Amino acid sequence: MALSALAPDAPPSPFSSSIVDPRIGDHGPALLALEDGSIFPGVAFGAPVAGGGDLVVNTSQTGYQEVCTDPSYAGQVVVMTYPLIGNYGRLFADDQSGRPWLRGLIVANATAAVLEDARQLARLLRNSGIPAIAGVDTRALARHLRSNGSLRGLITEPASLGSAALDRSVAIDRARAVPRWEDQDFVAEVSPAAITEVSAATDGLADDGPLVAIVDYGLKANIVRSLRRRGLRVRVHPHTASAGDVLAGDVAGVVLSPGPGDPARLDGPVALARAVIDDGRPLLGICLGHQIVGRAAGADTRRLRFGHHGANHPVRDLDTGFVQVTAQNHEVQVVGETLPRDGGFRVSQVNLNDGSVEGLRHVDKPIETVQYHPEGAPGPLDALAVFDRFVTACTAAAAHAPTRS
Repeated sequence: MALSALAPDAPPSPFSSSIVDPRIGDHGPALLALEDGSIFPGVAFGAPVAGGGDLVVNTSQTGYQEVCTDPSYAGQVVVMTYPLIGNYGRLFADDQSGRPWLRGLIVANATAAVLEDARQLARLLRNSGIPAIAGVDTRALARHLRSNGSLRGLITEPASLGSAALDRSVAIDRARAVPRWEDQDFVAEVSPAAITEVSAATDGLADDGPLVAIVDYGLKANIVRSLRRRGLRVRVHPHTASAGDVLAGDVAGVVLSPGPGDPARLDGPVALARAVIDDGRPLLGICLGHQIVGRAAGADTRRLRFGHHGANHPVRDLDTGFVQVTAQNHEVQVVGETLPRDGGFRVSQVNLNDGSVEGLRHVDKPIETVQYHPEGAPGPLDALAVFDRFVTACTAAAAHAPTRS
């Protein structure tokens, strides 16, 4: 049983055993407040703190652990529309980074399928200071966001920390005070400070393939795994990397990773992308990396009304006609009609839901970008050919490359 939006002021605690599995435990009543004045009562079950950000809706039935640890969700409060979240526990190897990055989690029912506390989603959130609220009609909330566009929201502290937490007018004012998504530099928050090498000592895989440089704007672990399993060696650079570092003589190809935030703020990465394009080595841009390459190619980017999030987005490849199901998580699109006609780039893939740009290819250089997440395995194997094409290009580049200083 989920509490509906704008329900009466009666505290939701009598329903907490059906909203939050008793094996997880909860902190009592809390509120979700939106900047437009909407209130959704619920039960707090994450960390007993407040948290706010832009609300984004994820329609995936599984993958809540990957969503929580995906750096691309930095600064956002995630609404899961699937009604049961937590029902298969947590596998540590499936974490996409070392910690959760989202600002809050909203679910209808917080469930538990495993008894071990360390493997509960709630434990991951609590240990990392991330609030979560259950008992919200997440599908009604998703429809509200679809009708009204992206909104800032705030999950309040539980009422157990003070009665003021349930003051609706105060909660709405706090939601309106949450910083705007487009005004924040999330890439600097999630990117590492130093270069790292991923080798056999790290993952047990072979180290005899071409070397690729990944610029980490919010890198997911599955991207590294996908490249390593295809025989590539991987060097991960921070977002501040220079063209000289990234285009070192032993590098066969470059990946610009996914990440959070607005590419219009990222002048440095756009300049780096231009240098890689001019160099001519294989280049793969994923999600934010795709947007960065689009801007480097001369195109504009524009925020979508409510973003694309989830694991069921159909994308058509304009070269082959092939349609694949993709995983997506982005707020911004490359505006296809602004791509310069003589710049060498063309739109290669489009979203069948709204026609937005899902990929770019260069007409004569081994450069490809995708807006979706091929490592997300939504099909589950639909989009993996993106990595296969990149590996083929890097292998060819390594075989024919002149000696570089």
